[in-house]
Amino acid sequence: MADFGIGGIVLALQQVRQQWREGQQRLLEPGGRDLPSRDALAQVVATLKGVLFPMRLGPPDLRQESENLYIAHSLDAALHGLLAQARLELHYAARHAERDEAALRARPLAVVREFAAELPRIRGLLDSDVLAAFHGDPAAGSVDEVLLCYPGILAMIHHRIAHALYGLGLPLLARIVAELAHAETGIDIHPGARIGAGFFIDHGTGVVIGETTIIGERVRLYQAVTLGAKRFPRDATGQLEKGLLRHPIVEDDVVIYAGATILGRVTLGRGAVIGGNVWVTQDVAPGAHVTQAVSRNETAPAPPADRRQAIEATLS
Repeated sequence: MADFGIGGIVLALQQVRQQWREGQQRLLEPGGRDLPSRDALAQVVATLKGVLFPMRLGPPDLRQESENLYIAHSLDAALHGLLAQARLELHYAARHAERDEAALRARPLAVVREFAAELPRIRGLLDSDVLAAFHGDPAAGSVDEVLLCYPGILAMIHHRIAHALYGLGLPLLARIVAELAHAETGIDIHPGARIGAGFFIDHGTGVVIGETTIIGERVRLYQAVTLGAKRFPRDATGQLEKGLLRHPIVEDDVVIYAGATILGRVTLGRGAVIGGNVWVTQDVAPGAHVTQAVSRNETAPAPPADRRQAIEATLS
């Protein structure tokens, strides 16, 4: 039998883990996993897809007369699975803080109940996304084809779920849910991004939508579009500053064609059309058609923010 020196490798890996844990100020705690599981979240999301669209994304032998029974059973399983993962995230987040054990026990259940109550609204938003894809793509044969086949819809199912979790104070679970779709579709939507009804990503591969992006209603994107940050300011210690509003605002009825890059806290006005492979770093007027790069001098004052405030209020 070949000797791979496994004993020495095991000890060396233990030493590396110990160095990492000490560097991250993690105590050695007996017990099981202290972080959420990607595999467990994948199962929860798969079950929630069937709950949201039972006759299309549920089990192949499901009949309409059994829908409510299936949904009740599946939803109970999904929410219990989500509750277990929420407990892990919230306990992990509180590991260095002064802990109120009673509140820490109660909060995961309250959060998951709030999430469950959001599911009808999420289904309604997803219906609007499916219709936007069907009406926006001449190649779409039916709404069922859109739901079953389009990567942009799969990404939005994940995003609508992830955004709800993000808003309820479960950012790690939300990010895992988002990254599951990213891995499968090539569409990268941060769960913090706020996206209105009737959103359509056509083709989709290479789309990037940043954390503080705000998108209005009936917006359409094509592949390789980036809604990203322009600069990455650092604090006095040299660390990247967190929480800045650094991504674009896209108002209602905007179309952004393939390969366009929009960077910074700029506003694309209602009904604007951004051409393919265009680079935009300043505001675009409502109804404008942009076919070449648009940029703003870094030293110039920022444009008025009245439209930004209006759309932020609408989606808050």
